[in-house]
Formats: sequence, C-alpha cells, structure tokens
Amino acid sequence: MSKEYKTIKRKPTIAEYKNLCNAVGWTEFINFDVAEESLDQSLFGVVIQHEDEVIGMGRVVGDGKIYFYIQDIAVMPEYQNKGIGKTIMEAILEYLIGNAPEKSFVGLFASKGKESFYKKYGFNKHDGMTGMFGVVHRREIK
Repeated sequence: MSKEYKTIKRKPTIAEYKNLCNAVGWTEFINFDVAEESLDQSLFGVVIQHEDEVIGMGRVVGDGKIYFYIQDIAVMPEYQNKGIGKTIMEAILEYLIGNAPEKSFVGLFASKGKESFYKKYGFNKHDGMTGMFGVVHRREIK
C-alpha cells in the first residue's frame, strides 16, 4: 500500500460508516438508526484515510474473551484491489493476536466471491460446522 494512505486504529465515525456502507451497497442491510451505538460497542476499529477521506474500514466485535467477529470490512470501490483490504486485515489480526486469549473463536461472514481473500488469513469452512444466521424483522427472526 502506498504512503499516500494512512492507517488509523480507531472506529469509523457514523458519517464515515454510512458513507462506506452506501458505497459498497450495504444500505438495505444496515439499520443506521442503531449503527452509532453498535460502533461504540466495537472492541477495535481501523480506518484507512486518503487525503481527508476515509476510504476503508474494519472492526472487531464480540465479548472480548472467547468470541471475536471481524465485521464491516469495506473499501470504497475506486480504491479496491490496491492492498487496502490487506492493510485492514493486518491491523485487525495484530489486534487479535495481542488481545484474544488462547483458543478464542474468531469468525466472520465473507461476501460472496470474497472467500479467497479471507482464506489467505486462515479463515476457512470447517467440516462439521455450518455457518448460520438469522435477521430480526419486526421482532421475528427470519
């Protein structure tokens, strides 16, 4: 990654978060009414800045002891494939190595087509385990 990009270990602001989510097409999947509180509860965050604009982000959520989830890895489309995602993952892995206790579970959900990116960092499907999730809609899980 070029010196023109700055890695800052902090959570994105709500404005930065909304901007990046909108840029990568996540708008319909995020409840922005509660996003700021969610960001505040993150265990770790990293943003990548180019000039005065945040162009990438990633964060870690979880209980901080046994379960950690890598969340919201996003890079502005015009800056993708320039090593920015790699820089985000390296900052997150540095945090996890320094803070996650032995045998901690670290999970993530990869967007379709992005699985190979995460495999480089040791994230794989595991025999005997199936990733599953539900989404709450009007007080029901669907």
